Amino acid sequence: MLKQKSLAKLLPLTVAAAGFFATAAVADVAPSDVVIVDDNEIPQALTDTAGDAAKGRELAVNRKKGNCLACHVMPIDEHGFHGEVGPSLWGVGGNYSAAELRLRVVNYKVLNEDVIMPAFYVNSNKMHRVLKKFEDKTLLSAQEVEDIVAYLQTLTEEQPD
Repeated sequence: MLKQKSLAKLLPLTVAAAGFFATAAVADVAPSDVVIVDDNEIPQALTDTAGDAAKGRELAVNRKKGNCLACHVMPIDEHGFHGEVGPSLWGVGGNYSAAELRLRVVNYKVLNEDVIMPAFYVNSNKMHRVLKKFEDKTLLSAQEVEDIVAYLQTLTEEQPD
């Protein structure tokens, strides 16, 4: 009888501890804690969950999320009217590492402050004239950045002539 009472007392503590460690293990890297190496890459993934290339492709064409098609030609035939303001993304996965792609999605302005590409994972409080509903928010979540990076890594073929 005494053993059952002891176990009953320990169970809530064990569950609470497991919950604490589970949430601590999946914490995203905050925008302010992103580490850029050699002014060219972000080697550390922003989440513990690997990026999903299929979700990244969906985000790339989503007009309220990545909206990559607005500025880049991409190997996505079912969507017409690709923009040509930015470089083509054909072959980008063969030309850049995941760490280099991550920096470009997080904040391309680190590489070129005159670029019009938005910083997708920077707190809006570092930007000017932000609508109230977007204050203290990023355009993409850490997981969405990782999903887009995973998708961009699949783009290894160069654009056919």
